[in-house]
Amino acid sequence: MRLAAVTFALLVSILMSACTSTPPVDTIRWAIAIHGGAGTLDPNAPAAEQRAYEEALTRALAHGRDMLARGAAALDVCEEVVRVLEDDPLFNAGVGAVFNEQGEHELDASIMDGSTLRCGACAGVRTVRHPVTLARRVMTDTRHVLLAGEGADRFAESIGLERVPNTFFDTERRRRALEQVLKERERTGALLPSDPQHRHGTVGCVVRDRDGRLAAATSTGGMTGKRWGRVGDTPVLGAGNYADGFAAISCTGTGEEFIRHGVARAVAARMQFGGQTLAEAVHALIFETLQKDDGGLIAVDAEGNLVADYNSTGMYRGMADSRGRFEVRIFRDEP
Repeated sequence: MRLAAVTFALLVSILMSACTSTPPVDTIRWAIAIHGGAGTLDPNAPAAEQRAYEEALTRALAHGRDMLARGAAALDVCEEVVRVLEDDPLFNAGVGAVFNEQGEHELDASIMDGSTLRCGACAGVRTVRHPVTLARRVMTDTRHVLLAGEGADRFAESIGLERVPNTFFDTERRRRALEQVLKERERTGALLPSDPQHRHGTVGCVVRDRDGRLAAATSTGGMTGKRWGRVGDTPVLGAGNYADGFAAISCTGTGEEFIRHGVARAVAARMQFGGQTLAEAVHALIFETLQKDDGGLIAVDAEGNLVADYNSTGMYRGMADSRGRFEVRIFRDEP
């Protein structure tokens, strides 16, 4: 009888505890962040111009959100969202890419699957409408990681990717920017534009999907007025783009600095070997390793935590997750 009474009391205690305890916090099932580059408008630009960028970011972010809500895989979402941004002339990737010194376009992109470490990239391509898709096909259809220049274009032709004339990527705004950079170069001899807006410009997407898989993709037209086939950090895995089991990262800014410091890989390494949180790792790299106006990055970790940070005037960015978060911003002092 005594054992039965003890057992009954224990059961009552368990049931009471279950009824009165705080329910578990809903975990993040999926999360996504996007960026349209750290080379932004002047904060005093007309409100209509800012709205145009916000609306473009909103379209791309909503597309990714809807795919993830339907259960799409992280890698598929990254590719599709970056394709949307490549087709938007507001951003320096695909249509709207900056001009090199010869008045032509050389496009770079990369993509990486954090669950397998499989990755692909292309650099200096001239006739592929969606470089991010070419980067993925390098990953899936070859034993290589990076294809460059004429060879990358030939590979795209061999697998039937959409090809366009180089002039397809032209916009008048980017041509005016080239003229400005070339005049400055003639006057000063400097290879790098003094205005960070002409050194930065990338699009990217990082995702954690319902199955916990991480992926990242980045695409760019590079630097205005670039010479000699210059390649920045975007197609360099570990510098401008990276994903593993700890985090997925897409960078934007002065590519040479992101390459020197291996910024994208360093974020995940600080988490893996240093025990830092995603936010701590990103802050250390953006504000302690890089210099002011070098740029920024977006990142997501295995729990779905999102970070978007930068040391430039602004960064076109957006973040969303399964808890209902959905925000698009350009500058730091926005609500």
